[in-house]
Amino acid sequence: MQVQFKSAIDRLKSSIRTIPDFPQPGIQFRDITPILEDGQLFRLAITIFAERYKSRNVEKIAAVDARGFIFAGALSHFLGAGLVLLRKKGKLPFKTHRVDYDLEYGSNTIEMHVDSLKPGERVVLIDDLLATGGTAAAAAQLVEMAKAQIVEIAFLIELVNLSGRARLAKYPIFSAMTF
Repeated sequence: MQVQFKSAIDRLKSSIRTIPDFPQPGIQFRDITPILEDGQLFRLAITIFAERYKSRNVEKIAAVDARGFIFAGALSHFLGAGLVLLRKKGKLPFKTHRVDYDLEYGSNTIEMHVDSLKPGERVVLIDDLLATGGTAAAAAQLVEMAKAQIVEIAFLIELVNLSGRARLAKYPIFSAMTF
């Protein structure tokens, strides 16, 4: 009898659903909820990030609203790092830095409290998915406004045909999976 073992990445990748024409025609939505709903798969995803950053002196995890929060909270706990919330316009109660940006199907504004990061702090910026790079580029601008240092921008998934990595070329990028 021959035993087949799947790699961690293969296990995660095979659990992602593709939803055609969501949220609009022509978009192939990569649904991560099966990973989030399975405790072992979610732990596996967090472990991939945690192993990558555990010895890199990360002081803060900056999370992009909203699915980035899911990964950032668990990763911050594991690393003992602070958690910085990068939210959509009007969701933060204190004074904010703000960046407007374009999405693949619209535009948006992202904000961060002005005191969330200190100059020189080592930050990993995390989100669930890299598509065109607009949101991540805006998030990186917020980190730079605070004069913090981006250690890396991390994603669970990268959609390579949308060339988001090129838009973020000046930053180190890590994607656990590509589609």
